[in-house]
Amino acid sequence: MASLLVISWMLFAAALYFAEYGAEGSTITSYGRALYWGIAAFSTAGIADMPVNGLSELIGAIWIVLGSMLFFGAIVATITAYFMRPLQRPSKQIIDTIEYNLEQLDDLSLEELELLKETTDALIEHVERLKSARGETMGPK
Repeated sequence: MASLLVISWMLFAAALYFAEYGAEGSTITSYGRALYWGIAAFSTAGIADMPVNGLSELIGAIWIVLGSMLFFGAIVATITAYFMRPLQRPSKQIIDTIEYNLEQLDDLSLEELELLKETTDALIEHVERLKSARGETMGPK
């Protein structure tokens, strides 16, 4: 999403620059100023220079809406992915973590051992619920 934001920013800045090129009273006189305008327009409370013609204003309006959605969407998506990652760990990764911790028992603190016990107990309970839902039992056959 970040690459889409950067590419869109560069394209909208170029479009704004060409739309403003040669317009009387325009303060967007270079591509660099158009790039600055692209950042200032969607990320602040209106400190960006105002385009001076109708086409530039339309390009600017579309960029402000689209750029804001991409920018803030990327932030929300990153934060959401960070907090959702532990909830989406596959069972194999959980088992690998437990096995690794079992190999490192001597190095674990009491708090880590307690967390390992709670994790193992929760995993066993989860597997028992899954098996009982299917009509199976956990014991030896």
